[in-house]
Amino acid sequence: MTAVPEGPPTAPPPGAGALDRRVEGCELCEAARITPWHHEDDVCWVADCEACDVPMVVWRRHGTQPPAADLDHMLGELERVATGLFGAGAYRVDRDMRQIPDHFHAHARDDGWWHRRFGGRR
Repeated sequence: MTAVPEGPPTAPPPGAGALDRRVEGCELCEAARITPWHHEDDVCWVADCEACDVPMVVWRRHGTQPPAADLDHMLGELERVATGLFGAGAYRVDRDMRQIPDHFHAHARDDGWWHRRFGGRR
């Protein structure tokens, strides 16, 4: 796992389309291990979303537009985890960043996520 650099912010690399640093107060930059984690590497991590109770992938860089290679890698890891949990084709990838709109993340939502989250049992 690559450590996030501390200290003053630096300019993003060309093509990053986002800030390439940790942002104070960003819950996703903090990457607290509150829920089970399924994967982590230098590009991303996949853990159960605290709010939704479904797996989500989070870019290790703060920003909204990861390079294509990072995006492909992240969505591949999310799909690998979701397929293992729900089965092939039994989920959809939701890239709408509602609660934290300035840090790329995506959820894998199965058909029962809403019921589990708001009125059912897992």
